[in-house]
Amino acid sequence: MLPAILLVDDDSTTNYLNRRLLERLNVCDEVLVALNGQRALDLLQTRCSFGEGACPALILLDVNMPVMNGFEFLEAFVQVPARQSVVIVLLTSSQLEEDLVMAQHLPVAEFVNKPLTREKITEVLNRYFDQLLPN
Repeated sequence: MLPAILLVDDDSTTNYLNRRLLERLNVCDEVLVALNGQRALDLLQTRCSFGEGACPALILLDVNMPVMNGFEFLEAFVQVPARQSVVIVLLTSSQLEEDLVMAQHLPVAEFVNKPLTREKITEVLNRYFDQLLPN
């Protein structure tokens, strides 16, 4: 089981539905939510400074958000302690080619198109955290 998953999206409904899905799947101890990249960065700098166990193992990150968008977050993310142990998945409705190109130069594991479904999150979890999930 993962210690925590962080949802970063400015849409409260999306966060609620994704949180409920993750809680029903029972794959992590805690689901954290941030409404923009700056809030996510603040949360990570606090939690990750306490060591790897406090840092979320997975971040599901939206691209288009106010205050600090997903790409700005990714550029700032390189300053977060214990960042190497965090898997970041862009969870977005964006199909723009420039977004795909930009993401290739940032610490992103993959793109997943919204909406998040049981099948999509299970594929991500199996791909990156297979040894941590219950059978």
